[in-house]
Amino acid sequence: PPDGRLQLAEPQREELNVKSKRGILVRVLDRTQRRDREEALDEIRGLATTAGVQVVHEVIQVRPRPHPATCLGSGKIEELAELIEAHEAELVVFDNNLTPAQSRNLEEALQTIIVDRSEVILDIFATRAQTYEAKLQVELAQLLYFRPRLKQMWTHLERIEGGIGTGRGPGERQIETDRRLIDRRVSELRRRLKVVEGRRRREVARRSDQLTVSLVGYTNSGKSTLMQVLAGAGVLVADKLFATVDTLTRRWEIPGWGHVLLSDTVGFVRNLPHHLVASFHSTLEETRQADLLLHVADAGHPRVTDQIETVNRVLADLGADQLPQLLVLNKVDTVEDRTDIDILRARTDRCVVISASEGVGLERLTATVCEMLGEGEVEAEITTNIGNGRLLAFLNEHGRMTDSEYNEQTMRLIYRIPRRFAEQIGGDGTTVTLR
Repeated sequence: PPDGRLQLAEPQREELNVKSKRGILVRVLDRTQRRDREEALDEIRGLATTAGVQVVHEVIQVRPRPHPATCLGSGKIEELAELIEAHEAELVVFDNNLTPAQSRNLEEALQTIIVDRSEVILDIFATRAQTYEAKLQVELAQLLYFRPRLKQMWTHLERIEGGIGTGRGPGERQIETDRRLIDRRVSELRRRLKVVEGRRRREVARRSDQLTVSLVGYTNSGKSTLMQVLAGAGVLVADKLFATVDTLTRRWEIPGWGHVLLSDTVGFVRNLPHHLVASFHSTLEETRQADLLLHVADAGHPRVTDQIETVNRVLADLGADQLPQLLVLNKVDTVEDRTDIDILRARTDRCVVISASEGVGLERLTATVCEMLGEGEVEAEITTNIGNGRLLAFLNEHGRMTDSEYNEQTMRLIYRIPRRFAEQIGGDGTTVTLR
């Protein structure tokens, strides 16, 4: 098409819209996860509810491994079919990530719409995306996810006739045409994202002369609330999974220190679709370039340890696991047994306990942030012309003066300043000695 937009032929089912549909949740656990049976569906329940699904029943099966063809065993499929009829369910939501063949076989066996974990997350991201960049990233992730599933989605698999006398033979399957259209749109999206990524890299590079603190954490851990409290940012604060998927950066004024840039990034989640992680790679550039990561965790969540490990794995995938990190145990006001907090604090070198919504522990958090940012500082003795106002402005913006001495022509200044800023000072009759 002239505008380059993707146009596919008529699908077998209407465009998937899970909102307000009655759904049954399903998860297959292996035997090592048997002890987690009670909380096994908590997260997918939250994801499904966030997407607008009306959950009417839940099913769990424990197997050595998911069935390669249908994920569930044959007996459980028969049971699920009866539940679908009894509860008048319109779709089944799997907490497992299904292969295209498993989805197709389940839809044929159950005669209803099958949605897996990745599809639910992609649906939520598509709803939450607000900026041009986020919309491009979500669309790319969706196309890469659905491309191998076209056979499941379309009915027109008959060959298109080439036409009498054309000499073009029997033509090609419609599914191949659809894949070619998707590939064309994917190339276009990647081209546009490359332009946006270059713009973002330049934007981040322009801020390299300022200290940056990045908020990371599991979705719904309270990052946006903390961002609002610390920087007064106009961000959406809601008790929802993936309340926002756009990166936001604001100026955080720290009394007695100065200012830093505070960035809030998209929340992480277990088994985040890899296409989504790849698409949002440029958005997470803020995280990779940060001077300090504030890893925000929900201290009152029963599986907070697993959530912390999930975030650390994603950070490792992004190449950000070596950055200085402060664990921030949030929502302490919801914790009944403080023993769990003590255990978490014992497992990490740097940890603070707060409640962003109640304003508890914020002074300790600020002091620890200043302390950790200060660990990268050096003491610089600077001698320069007394009229060097530009240098004074630079020093006051990025460092703290601890001593000074003036005469008619020169001034000798002692500053605590990050090493990377100290290395930028010099020339024009200015001498610098690092201690």
